[in-house]
Amino acid sequence: MKLNKFFTFGLFALLISVMLVSCRKKEDTVAVIRVLDASSQAVVGATVIVYGQSTTNQPASVVLYDTTITNSAGEAIFNFDEVYQLGQAGVAVLNIDVTNGSLTGEGIIKVEQETTTTETVFVQ
Repeated sequence: MKLNKFFTFGLFALLISVMLVSCRKKEDTVAVIRVLDASSQAVVGATVIVYGQSTTNQPASVVLYDTTITNSAGEAIFNFDEVYQLGQAGVAVLNIDVTNGSLTGEGIIKVEQETTTTETVFVQ
C-alpha cells in the first residue's frame, strides 16, 4: 500500500515537472538591418534582401529568402518566429543584399534565437 502511494506521488510529480518545462512560451526572434550611407545617415526606402544557402545540399540551393524596405529610421525588420523552434541551436546565418537606386551594399548576419540581432550595412 505504501509503495503504491509512493509510485502515484512520483508519477504525479514527474507529470507536473514535464508540463512546466514544455509550456515555456518562446520569445521573438528578430533581425534588424540598419542601412547607412557613406556619411552614416539612415537610408530610407532601400530594398533589403536576406537569404540563407544550404550547407548540406547543393551550394546554390537557397533555403531561406525574405525581402523588405527600410523604414523612416533606415531599418529593415525581419521576424523569424516561424523559422525558430524551441530547442533549436541557433537560427540562421544569412547573406544581406541592399539596393537603393544605384547604391548597393552587402553583409552577413547571424540571427540568434529568442533575441533581436542587429547588423549595419553601408551602401555606396
